[in-house]
Amino acid sequence: MITSAQLRGARAMLGLTVETLASESKLPVSAIEALETEGPAADMRALAAVRSVLENHGVLFLAGGSDGTGGPGIRFKHWSDDDGIRPENLNATNDD
Repeated sequence: MITSAQLRGARAMLGLTVETLASESKLPVSAIEALETEGPAADMRALAAVRSVLENHGVLFLAGGSDGTGGPGIRFKHWSDDDGIRPENLNATNDD
């Protein structure tokens, strides 16, 4: 289940306002605010619409770890070559 914190985080990662997300999902602002505060169980239809918009923008929702470690999270689906240096490629030769 997607959490309200994941929804708020995904919107923030994308730099979307509540109004923009509401417009793109064809929902009222109050529905977005309810999902982000009361939780997704409030309206499953609204959750599906918001999730679709956020995933179309490139967000991937991660479930909590099945082994009891790690909680639910979010990340971008793809890493673009224009997004800078990947963490595993950081070293002293590319310091500025």
